[in-house]
Amino acid sequence: MTPVTDATALIVDLARAKGVDTHWWDWRGEHREVPETSLRAVLEALGEDTSSEESLAAALERTRTAPWRRSLPPTVVQREGDPLRLLVHVPHGSAVRVHVVLEGGERRDLEQVEHVVDPHDVDGRLVGEAGFEVPADLPLGWHRLVAETDGDALPDGGERAVLVTVPQRLELPAVLEEEPRTGLMTQIYQVRSSGSQGIGDLGDLATLGEWAVREHDAHFLLVNPLHAAELVAPMEPSPYLPTSRRFLNPVYIDLRLLPGLADLPESARARVEDLADRARELNAADTIDRDAAWALKDAALRIAFRHLGPAQAEEVARLHRDEGQPLVDFATWCSLSVTYGTLWQTDWPEELHDPASAAVEAHREAHRDEISYVVWTQWVVRRQLARAQQRLRAAGMTIGVIADLAVGIHPEGADAWALGDALARGIDVGAPPDQFNQLGQNWSQPPWRPDRLAELGYAPFRDMLRAVLADAGGLRIDHIIGLFRLWWVPEDASPGDGAYVRYDHEALIGILALEARRAGAVVIGEDLGVVEPWVRDHLVERGILGTSVAWFEWGEDGRPRPPEDYRELCLATVTTHDLPPSAGYLALEHVAIRERLGLLTRPVEEERAAEEGSIRAVREALHERGLLETVDAADAAVVAALHRWLELTPSRLRGVALTDLVGDVRAVNQPGTDEEYPNWRLPLAGPDRRPITLDEVVEG
Repeated sequence: MTPVTDATALIVDLARAKGVDTHWWDWRGEHREVPETSLRAVLEALGEDTSSEESLAAALERTRTAPWRRSLPPTVVQREGDPLRLLVHVPHGSAVRVHVVLEGGERRDLEQVEHVVDPHDVDGRLVGEAGFEVPADLPLGWHRLVAETDGDALPDGGERAVLVTVPQRLELPAVLEEEPRTGLMTQIYQVRSSGSQGIGDLGDLATLGEWAVREHDAHFLLVNPLHAAELVAPMEPSPYLPTSRRFLNPVYIDLRLLPGLADLPESARARVEDLADRARELNAADTIDRDAAWALKDAALRIAFRHLGPAQAEEVARLHRDEGQPLVDFATWCSLSVTYGTLWQTDWPEELHDPASAAVEAHREAHRDEISYVVWTQWVVRRQLARAQQRLRAAGMTIGVIADLAVGIHPEGADAWALGDALARGIDVGAPPDQFNQLGQNWSQPPWRPDRLAELGYAPFRDMLRAVLADAGGLRIDHIIGLFRLWWVPEDASPGDGAYVRYDHEALIGILALEARRAGAVVIGEDLGVVEPWVRDHLVERGILGTSVAWFEWGEDGRPRPPEDYRELCLATVTTHDLPPSAGYLALEHVAIRERLGLLTRPVEEERAAEEGSIRAVREALHERGLLETVDAADAAVVAALHRWLELTPSRLRGVALTDLVGDVRAVNQPGTDEEYPNWRLPLAGPDRRPITLDEVVEG
């Protein structure tokens, strides 16, 4: 056993003060301690010096006294209808006044309330604490707090702060209050029609949704994240590892629906159509080649931009005004990546690492046309997504598109470049070992720094939510547990040697509820994996739907949970994109993949027997409920019975995977792998593993 030194004790105390858990419980219920080396790495990523006992002690003192070093907290979150006591810190003996400027511009002076505490010594200066009441009747929105003192300000300033008044609860849309609703789930890039240009696109999304309404009375269409990827090869295939979560991937543009296409000169239109025809030839491939599809689309879009850009400049300028500097930064990163490659931390000159540097500004001036082109493609793809949502709503889909928000971003991507120290460096997000990935996972994504988010008034988080909600009736949050705590994995450490870092969930969930209410959207939190029980209670309290996957729903008796016992406030599904489609699951496709890739931590015979036992229990439960004629019925009958099982649940949303409707068996993703498996590259296929088109689905 490693002896506890003074440094070790300081590291543990500092970690706890910074919201870093020093121990955790694994999926088997065993208690685990976080290695000291991991705690040091996490603390370093949070900006602390752990090199000596002296630096650790200073960091601990600075952390404990942090509230006393500012007049106001950087961000204050208030629930609508609840009065809030605000503590203000000023030099001892100084008078202080506080007012709030509401989002609409109105000023409200806050009333000081009795609050008697002894002054605090901060670096040899006495600091006093005063109390003010934030009234309960403030409207929802983003407000500003201002403190004014008669004495000297504190060294760190802090006389201004963000005040966010958020809903107590995100109410369900009326259509979900009436009765549970069913919808379709798909990875849209998989769904290629005969007219697709090598990859499923936003035109295909609209066609699929209209069919889902017509044939299946679908009320929503849940799609994979449409976030931006790199615009130079190689394009990251995973929609869950984007270069930016605020902007969209123009690879989803449908050239058939290009705004202004009919206005192109005949020769230019012929060239665009020729490139689209060449891209359609990619539909014959057994895997999706994003690089080839984008190369052809990019060439066609550049032709269109040269002719249509001037006429569409006013509409594009409106997007530019709405998105501001972040859009310029994104377009600049894309332009720089064309010149220097996408690995900005390793391949770009040092002077280009800062988006605000003179070198970056010089590049921007020298490449104005390229940057304007990137901005234009963002306008095109957003316009097509908005039109797709309009088509779905016009067809009778009451919710329409449910967007998906990835848990993080690519470490070398545009957001990682633009967001600076809002992100932790030298750290990846992942997941501890669980029964489906017993080695743990490293998702290669830099996490938010919780301290910097608060200091920034949560603006990057808010703006990201607004962008994703802009043309959607709902939002699925991948790994919503990350708004409570995230598993931080230090570079060069194994995924099992990470640590949980806590976030201000009251702030993050409140802001999520506020922005979703303003957008009129329902929110689904993917709350699978290792979850502290109180977290799901909090999500229910705030009106955020959870996620129930039939294969993961088991009662305390070791049998499948009865459908009546499913949560009401959740999206209930049979499968998820991290499992094979149901037909593949019944055939143990997931076991075969993990055996082939060496991801099992127990003998394959034992793994196979365990999975067969679980499947047998599900078959028996379906038979007992009269949903399956015999326990040994064909797999196709089991898949159908599982979806009838969902219809017996009280869950407000029920999702049917398109892969289950067509009998696909191939897993679209194997968690914990990269190039070992063709993750996110497989098109929609039938039971025989032969790719099928959207035309076959709609006509069949």
